[in-house]
Amino acid sequence: MTFAKLGLTEHLLETLAQLGYQTPTAIQSQAIPTLLNGKDVLAAAQTGTGKTAAFTLPILHLLQGTERAPAKQVRALILAPTRELASQIGESVRQYSKGLGLRSQTVFGGVKAYAQINGLQRGTDILVATPGRLLDLMEQDAVAFDELRYLVLDEADRMLDLGFEEALNKLLARLPKGRQSAMFSATYSDPIKQLAKVWLNDPEAISIAQSNKVATTVRHQIYTVDKVRKPELLAELLRRQHWQQALIFTKTKRSADEVTDILQAEGFDAVAMHGDKPQYARLSALKSFKDGKLAYLVATDVAARGLDIEGLPVVINVDLPHVAEDYIHRIGRTGRAGLEGRAVSLVCADEVDSLRAIEALLKQRVPRKEIPGFEAEHRVPDSHPRSQKKAPKQSTPPNAKAKQKAAEPAKPELSQGPSLRSNPFAKAKK
Repeated sequence: MTFAKLGLTEHLLETLAQLGYQTPTAIQSQAIPTLLNGKDVLAAAQTGTGKTAAFTLPILHLLQGTERAPAKQVRALILAPTRELASQIGESVRQYSKGLGLRSQTVFGGVKAYAQINGLQRGTDILVATPGRLLDLMEQDAVAFDELRYLVLDEADRMLDLGFEEALNKLLARLPKGRQSAMFSATYSDPIKQLAKVWLNDPEAISIAQSNKVATTVRHQIYTVDKVRKPELLAELLRRQHWQQALIFTKTKRSADEVTDILQAEGFDAVAMHGDKPQYARLSALKSFKDGKLAYLVATDVAARGLDIEGLPVVINVDLPHVAEDYIHRIGRTGRAGLEGRAVSLVCADEVDSLRAIEALLKQRVPRKEIPGFEAEHRVPDSHPRSQKKAPKQSTPPNAKAKQKAAEPAKPELSQGPSLRSNPFAKAKK
């Protein structure tokens, strides 16, 4: 199938050709015709499937050639959960709408609202926004939605994860009902279905990929190490592997800063990106990384979803995520578009439960390695069932069973607490 068969205008087809888009992805093939026909859409699609174009192109097609938005009014609204994703969608809108004469704007928190308010004064055909900042602008009477015709909620599951449900309800109460809407999510969870009942009108359900599906082009690797030596081992791996770029994940903002400081002290070109950084610094770091000018970006999960980083060779987990599904979102930044990628994790003994959950999700045992000089004092137990070898049973002579039973001490009626043997990392009291 070609984009021409989807019914898009000639101008959009020319723009796509200039951008190097040849054939539509699965989500684009299904969502674009449905939205062009005026139907609401509830789509389950992972990041990296081309969903931004799947909802942006129909909006541009339907707005092309119509009257521009009046002052303060918005004709199409795209909501995104994070500043980074909103910025990326806004850039895609600008690329796809080149030469159409449509006004677009992106608004999010972390920066002063003055310039955003001025931009909204003349009217906006397509507004990309995060829920929090949009509510602030509505409270200041800087934007209105009487002319709204199209609404998109991107990564709706992530919005719920980040606690935006109340903000979304407030927004919904102030949006006109006579609009066409689309909701995109990585999962079809029950909360998403409930959200769809409120936001969508008789939507057509589209499911592209199974939830938590991992690209077959990604190779997984674990390096076992004690927790305190993780940054040191990370620097050693970067020296050995010579990766041109790496996206490095930590659990906390403090850890991201500490890892970045250590890498910079070792002479590596590294920058931290997390929620405490000023917005201009976050956007600058991300742009430098995407442009290939920055080698190592150390981030919290704020960068795990929706970021399209072309040709990224490796994702490194200094800390395993709290939730196994977030591992999938993190490593989804590599191995895209058929390219080979690597997912490297530094794992300590405290993370064995998280590791087991990730391997259960992957349905495979991830290979372990140790780097000489970085052997873990506290071993990481092997979570693969085959590794739990049982000692062969020794036959007991029939006449010895009675003697053996008589010699055994009586078992207590109640548990006397866990034995040290049940915890391989417990230390005996002296």
